[in-house]
Formats: sequence, C-alpha cells, structure tokens
Amino acid sequence: MTSPARQAAARQTMLMCRELAQFSEEPGRTTRTFLSLPMRDVHRVLTRLMAEAGMRVSVDAMGNLHGITAARPNAPRLLIGSHLDTVPDAGAFDGILGVVLGILLARTCQDVSTNLCLHVIGFSEEEGVRFGTPFLGSRALAGSIDEQILDRRDRNGRSVREAIADFGLDPAAIPNSSLDARLREGAIGYLEIHIEQGPVLENLNLPLGIVDAIAGQSRLEIVFEGKANHAGTTPMDLRRDALACAAEWIMRVEEEGRASGGVATVGRIEIVPNASNAVAGHARASLDVRHVSDVHRRDTVERLVSAADEIARRRGLEMRHNYNLDQPAVPMDSKLTERLENAVQSDGYPVHRMMSGAGHDAMIMAPLVPAAMLFLRSPGGVSHSPEESVLEADVDAALSAGAQFIRDLARQYA
Repeated sequence: MTSPARQAAARQTMLMCRELAQFSEEPGRTTRTFLSLPMRDVHRVLTRLMAEAGMRVSVDAMGNLHGITAARPNAPRLLIGSHLDTVPDAGAFDGILGVVLGILLARTCQDVSTNLCLHVIGFSEEEGVRFGTPFLGSRALAGSIDEQILDRRDRNGRSVREAIADFGLDPAAIPNSSLDARLREGAIGYLEIHIEQGPVLENLNLPLGIVDAIAGQSRLEIVFEGKANHAGTTPMDLRRDALACAAEWIMRVEEEGRASGGVATVGRIEIVPNASNAVAGHARASLDVRHVSDVHRRDTVERLVSAADEIARRRGLEMRHNYNLDQPAVPMDSKLTERLENAVQSDGYPVHRMMSGAGHDAMIMAPLVPAAMLFLRSPGGVSHSPEESVLEADVDAALSAGAQFIRDLARQYA
C-alpha cells in the first residue's frame, strides 16, 4: 500500500509544515493572520518548493499564492488549494498541510502534464481572525470582495485595503484575481485536502474521510450596553451589568445549540472596563451557529438574537447585533466525490463519507467549480491548538489517494 518514496514524501510534508509553523507573529506560538509579516516568509519557502516542482509562481492582489504546472495549450485545469493563515496559538497542519500536499502532488504527478494542468493555491486568509470576516482569499477568487469588506479594520485600525497595500499589493487589482477568467480557461474541479479537526475518523480508526457536504455557518457579533459603575457601592437591584446580561444569554446559546441538532458557540467576549472592582458597562460577544440545514441554522440564529434582546430589555440594557457571515451549507460535487472515493478505495483504504462541521475554502469554491474534499484523521480530535498533529501513515494515504485521483482525472482528458 505504500512505498519508500511515498513515505519519504509524507515525512517531508510533515517537516515542511512544522518549519512553516515557525513563521509567526508571536514568539513561541504559531499565529499568522492575513498578510502579516510572517506570510512573506511562508510565500518565500513555498515559492521555492513550487519552483522545484516545475511550477510557474505568482501572487494575486489578495495575497493568494499560485503555482501552476506546465501543460499543453488549453489543457483542463484542476485546482488544489487550502489556506496559509492560522488562528492564534495554532497547530502546524490546519490549512497549510493541504497546500504542501498539493505541491508534492504536482511534483509526483508531472507525468499527467500532457493532459491536465495542476494549479495549486495557497489562500491568504480563511480563518477570519484579523478582520472578523473569513475566506478573504477564496472570496477574492469568487469575485465577492466588496468595498465594505475592504474598509473593515483590525484592532490596530488598519483596513483590509491598507493591509493589502502594506504587503506591496494593489487592492484596486482585486477584480483581476477573480476566477472567472481561469474558469474560461477550463478549470474542471477543485480539490482540498485538510485535517478533519474533529474526532470522528479517529473513533472509527480510519486514516481518511470523504466530505459529502460542509455545514452552513452564521457568525454574528452581539453587543450589550449597560452602565459601568462601582462594584462596592452599586446595589444589586440598581445595576445594569452587561457581563451578567451576556452570561445569561450565553447559557441560552448552549441550550439552543444542544436542542438544534447543530452547534452554537460563544467563543469570544470583551468587556469594559474589565476590572475586578467594577460593574461591566459594555459586553461584546461573538456568536457562531452551524448546521447542515440552512433553515434550522437560521431559525436558531433568529431565536438567539431574540433571546439577547429579551434578556437585555428585562435587565434594563440595550442590545445590538450585526452579521459577519451568513454562509449556506455547501454540498460537494457528486461526480468528483465518487471519483475521490474510488481513488481511496483503489489503494486499499476504507471509504467513509462524512459532513464537515468546520468551514473550508471549498465552501466558497464549490459554487464556481465542481469541488471535492478529503479529510485526514486528527489524532485526539485536536485542532486550533499547538497539540494538533497528523500521522505519517495518514499523510502517506492522502498522497496516494490524491495521486490516484489526479491520474484518473487526467485519463479522462487523454
């Protein structure tokens, strides 16, 4: 089922991911947000790796890194991609593993260049950390970056537009990053290889999983405005405590999440003045709701926004909210998914189809081009953590399945 060459490639992949994890905004932790300085180092290393694989390398106006293999004129194009950014204090494999695997697959499958062009994309942003809006990289290719997004600001007051310019790119050229032109050149599919970021495959003792669909996501910001005051002199019945209001609502979020059949999470809360001897006058909380059914997801969000308003009114506070993301659930392409299933099966690995609760760039790409997604087992079910890892044997399996998938697709266009 394996070979020394593939085992060496799997080890190289893991070492490369760990090397790239050193490029960070924070010493001793892997934190790499949209077009931050460490992204230059990531581009430098991956550009070298792409060039060694015989690829033509470029960077578009949103900072997406592209590597394209030589192919006959008008050869159909397979896109392979994932993201290069991370959450704060991240692991070494989320996102970037799929980019490194894509490059190694391009090198391994050079024999298909007569029939198929391989186009590897390292998306500049997927996590939504710096500007509170995810999928900036793939949304640029989808042509859905608007002025409102470009004007969003990070905690240092820099806008998306300014971050692009700071990186030496031209935000005015973003429309030229759209995939429309490349689609006209014959893109036939998009493949994303990613760690599962959950415990399902490990519980089943399986190396790989094939994604049927990606759950829809709603991301909101809820703000409770009360009145800051002295903790020792303000009687309990005269308080307008924003943190206590938020706490009551957060428990409602947990209850709704359990009842919905999906998930609902408050992962971040900021309070002002944030002092031990002060009643909080302001609380700002995130809300993340996910479900494979868009109807159920949106119903859950509506109930939680109504609950936030009711709790705030009862406690004498004001509530406001805004949407950062309303991403529908996205099915993967049935034909490409079946082809991926055959590739996994042909190398002797068990086949397991599954839903992804996490969002991925494949969500944005699927409406543009047929998309398929392959998961690798996450040991311990851990991701978004320094403890995140992969198994060498599973990386080997992904390389094998990916190569089988690419060669099978190339034969179709022989």
